[in-house]
Amino acid sequence: MKIIVELPNDLTQHADPAREALEALAIAGYCSGELAAFQACRLLGFESRFEFESFLKARNISDRAYDAKDLAEDMETLRKLEGDANAGDRRPA
Repeated sequence: MKIIVELPNDLTQHADPAREALEALAIAGYCSGELAAFQACRLLGFESRFEFESFLKARNISDRAYDAKDLAEDMETLRKLEGDANAGDRRPA
């Protein structure tokens, strides 16, 4: 999905206003609980939760506690990734 956002002129003077807006969206969504860590990671193009945690730390943003819901979501993502990897192994030769 593509979303178009009009930014005020003063914000367009920043080095990368589109990235700043995306980061703000990911941070707000994650801190409010609307986005799980893996969703925020995907939104920002990070490969791992560790990258996301470093991203938050660099901005002095306290990471909310990793809870059972986060674990369940991460486990589901892992199962999907493993399934995709295994599906690739079963391709006919």
